[in-house]
Amino acid sequence: MSSVSVRFLAPSLAGSNRFRSRVSATPAQSVAPSPPVAVEIDAERLEPRVEEREGYWVLKEKFREGINPQEKVKIEKEPMKLFMENGIEELAKIPFEEIDKSKLTKDDVDVRLKWLGLFHRRKHQFGRFMMRLKLPNGVTTSTQTRYLASVIRQYGKEGCADVTTRQNWQIRGVVLPDVPEILKGLSRVALTSLQSGMDNVRNPVGNPLAGIDPHEIIDTRPYTNLLSQFITANSKGNSAFTNLPRKWNVCVVGSHELYEHPHINDIAYIPANKDGRFGFNLLVGGFFSPKRCAEAVPLDAWVPAEDVIPVCKAVLEAFRDLGTRGNRQKTRMMWLIDELGIEGFRAEVVKRMPERKWREHLLRIWSKGNGRGGII
Repeated sequence: MSSVSVRFLAPSLAGSNRFRSRVSATPAQSVAPSPPVAVEIDAERLEPRVEEREGYWVLKEKFREGINPQEKVKIEKEPMKLFMENGIEELAKIPFEEIDKSKLTKDDVDVRLKWLGLFHRRKHQFGRFMMRLKLPNGVTTSTQTRYLASVIRQYGKEGCADVTTRQNWQIRGVVLPDVPEILKGLSRVALTSLQSGMDNVRNPVGNPLAGIDPHEIIDTRPYTNLLSQFITANSKGNSAFTNLPRKWNVCVVGSHELYEHPHINDIAYIPANKDGRFGFNLLVGGFFSPKRCAEAVPLDAWVPAEDVIPVCKAVLEAFRDLGTRGNRQKTRMMWLIDELGIEGFRAEVVKRMPERKWREHLLRIWSKGNGRGGII
């Protein structure tokens, strides 16, 4: 079989001289998409279920019937206030015995602190927390790692660290009074734990060999960094995306090996050239859980590389606005795609795209590839 060489310019990355990558790919083949299934959707169903109030996104009263307990906790008190309005400083001063006497503060500890990446180990380590960080593409520095080691060292046998399947750090044994200082320390070494748990966007995943893989298609690090910075507003907190119906995973594929597992991510960016321009095809809706495993499906859309963030924003807004908030087993984004149909879901994404010329790229223009969604 003949092959062709595809060459493109990747975004520059500080400290790296790997500005160009080469990939061999089979000649582009047309892949006939399955005919979309028409889904009848009532106009009222497309009314956004949330609205902005005082800087936070809140579920409207008319959509609160039948919501799950976690949604009720979010309504009772905005979780991000613990960070964005410094509520953690006061909470950290309250003895645990007093915290458990109040439903509000007990929910702070057991639920809302997850927005700060803190998971109370009530059953197994009462009074201690696991803290999950944001580490886009799994890249860490010796300075960052030494700081995390200094945190867990003080907890003796109760302290340890995990390396997660989403290329992330988790540290264990943390106690509540120490949290404000730990957060400040994370900031000093350019780390954050913000928006890493519950109904938030999880750590952006990329090629674990990014920058050193001789067969990489793209260096994924610039894209995963951009995504993480966007999601957390540069670690200051991005309240536009902290009230999702459920967690949301994102990855950027960088090689033929598919280390990033694109088919189990809510959105996966698949490298693809279109008319001589580098960009990404999009897969959406992938996830797995004890009740259901769903493979991501083509959005049948392509975006240029510089517009990774705008399309991420549009997809997230569609999920935030329209996703259901009842049974937690049926609130991942694929359930919304099932309900609207892929055509209907894409239409909602298009509505939320910026009014720019390239908006037409989302109108059923899927870059031709070799059957796996792109040049890979």
